[in-house]
Amino acid sequence: MGSNREELSAQLMDDIDPELLEFIQLRVNTFIKWDLVQFFHRNPHTTDLPNQIAQYIGRDPRIVGPELKALATSGVLHEEELQGMRIYTLTPDDDMRERIARFMQACEDRQFRLKAIYHVIKGLH
Repeated sequence: MGSNREELSAQLMDDIDPELLEFIQLRVNTFIKWDLVQFFHRNPHTTDLPNQIAQYIGRDPRIVGPELKALATSGVLHEEELQGMRIYTLTPDDDMRERIARFMQACEDRQFRLKAIYHVIKGLH
């Protein structure tokens, strides 16, 4: 009986826009990345150092640094070196910005957020 309930839960959680699911699985696959994407979406002109960004979102800089790097590698953020320091800003790519905006808009819906949380947790295991 528990197995049927788990299957139903999985089916409900898998009922998600395929593009948004891919965005979650490939780019926003941790809660720290989710916080970072939300921060840069709300502050698109921010260009700053990892320790400052960590402070803005209330996270440990030692954890935020690698997550920023991963978001830059996946095209969500732009990373550059300035006087020997790494700085991050939102990607200038219009297509990626549109994907980010779609994700953030979808996050306004409670059911979508629950599904997204499910997929982040599922991806962590």
